[in-house]
Amino acid sequence: MLPDRAFFDTLAEAAKAETLPRFRVGASVVNKLQGGFDPVTEGDRGAETAIRALIETHFPEHGILGEEHGSIGLEREHVWVIDPIDGTRAFISGLPLWGTLIGLQTNGRAAMGMMDQPFTGERYFADGTQSWYRGPDGEQKIAVRDCENLSDAILFTTSPHIFTPDELAAYQSVESKVRLFRYGCDCYAYVLLAAGHIDLVIESSLKPYDVGALIPIIEQAGGVITTWDGGRPEAGGNIIAAGSKAVHAQALALLNGR
Repeated sequence: MLPDRAFFDTLAEAAKAETLPRFRVGASVVNKLQGGFDPVTEGDRGAETAIRALIETHFPEHGILGEEHGSIGLEREHVWVIDPIDGTRAFISGLPLWGTLIGLQTNGRAAMGMMDQPFTGERYFADGTQSWYRGPDGEQKIAVRDCENLSDAILFTTSPHIFTPDELAAYQSVESKVRLFRYGCDCYAYVLLAAGHIDLVIESSLKPYDVGALIPIIEQAGGVITTWDGGRPEAGGNIIAAGSKAVHAQALALLNGR
């Protein structure tokens, strides 16, 4: 049995109860990375705990791949992919561009997904066929926009600092060709692409839970999301998402030095 939208909403509300009260109140932060900075907050841990408890109660036969509390049953037919706060740096900085990502894979393929931004009240959802937006300005089906040329495209990435030197050179070969580029949106960039506001997102070194919920939102809105070598993106890695096949192909060629 597969979940319906109401169950995804229930999961998002449970996470919201843990994250939103801790936003912009100086929540405590723990650094997970020795020699660097990989922050985690009480909101991350509390939200994932709440989501997992509901899944384990209602869908005990499903597997779970989570960021904060490990994984179980990854070989099962249906596997949930959870990032309780994608964009923790934004969260601890008071910037409302983080989101809770809740994805569902079937036989290893991203099938359904939700991105919830509790502070702005926006929720993006892929139901298995189509992608939807719900927020302060109502509810509607969303779709990518048609952009045929890289020179007309709007490009987002979280930060140029996420790339290795070789990756940065490849990324900059694309950035130099677009009409406009912006930094700092984490998961929010991908849903803006799905909703037809931007055309391209390029990032590197992503984990499966960074993209698991976003893949179906983009694909079911008519977009394309792959790795830099054109493969499936479920395992993460270096990721490129585009609203049109044409822009995806043009950017992919540049990323690979063609």
